[in-house]
Amino acid sequence: MVDATYHHPAFGPLSQVDAGLLRVGYADIGPADGRVAVLLHGWPYDIHSYVDVAPLLAAAGFRVIVPYLRGFGTTRFLSDATMRNGEQAVLALDVIALLDALQSERAVLAGFDWGARTADIVAALWPERCTGLVSVSGYLIGSQEAGKLPLPPEAELQWWYQYYFATVRGRVGYDHYRRDFAKLIWRTASPKWNFDDATFDRSAAAFDNPDHVAIVIHNYRWRLGLADGEVDYEELEQRLAQGPVIDVPTITLEGDANGAPHPDPGSYSEKFSGTYSHRTIEGGVGHNLPQEAPEAFANAVIEVATS
Repeated sequence: MVDATYHHPAFGPLSQVDAGLLRVGYADIGPADGRVAVLLHGWPYDIHSYVDVAPLLAAAGFRVIVPYLRGFGTTRFLSDATMRNGEQAVLALDVIALLDALQSERAVLAGFDWGARTADIVAALWPERCTGLVSVSGYLIGSQEAGKLPLPPEAELQWWYQYYFATVRGRVGYDHYRRDFAKLIWRTASPKWNFDDATFDRSAAAFDNPDHVAIVIHNYRWRLGLADGEVDYEELEQRLAQGPVIDVPTITLEGDANGAPHPDPGSYSEKFSGTYSHRTIEGGVGHNLPQEAPEAFANAVIEVATS
């Protein structure tokens, strides 16, 4: 059953639905019978990354679903006993459960950061549920084994927060300073994006979720092999560790001023075997590409949906 919660000034009434292990909070705009586009945010961001993209897609006839990921916003676990698991396969299963709960067989999936990785995984493992893919920074599927491999020092420096989160001090520090921390990431990941305090505060409210810190810390510790996943997802993680090829129609995007760690587009083009193109969006566009360049992001979703 879907319940409306409160009226959002940009998205309209936000809804809640039981989906898998979660009661998911999400925006739902556009015609109910339109082709479905699911837009997935990253960390430390929230559904407001799509505050300008969603209306553009709705005007183009899409039913646009923008969910809060586990640990963000109004999304909650149905059981206190459920492990607060942030490993990559689980986030993808959350999307499958949401599609099932909304009785949507297939959707265009689009995202950045955690959202791009999640969309990549759904497209790779459940292509029958994905009509097309828009992925900022391309192919982001990883594995614990890959995460254990050392990088050149300059690249390791970009991942400083991952190592901070590996410590007790880092967990306590993130919990205590989560808004200051997020604002620092926003500034370094998008050095040319002049967001104001109101824009940041609007998203930062999503980090007050009671499971936020647990999910973020587990996500980054799991990547380094410092935290275990769950046995139920081992088979999926083994498949992902093989680097599965994605054969659904795909457009990958990159901002020309992305200050966050990201792969070179040339390193992942062979991971897409279907209709594929890559675009670099110019004009000082950083990591939060859909919020910084909403028209470019929306156009990519529309194009991949009709390819």
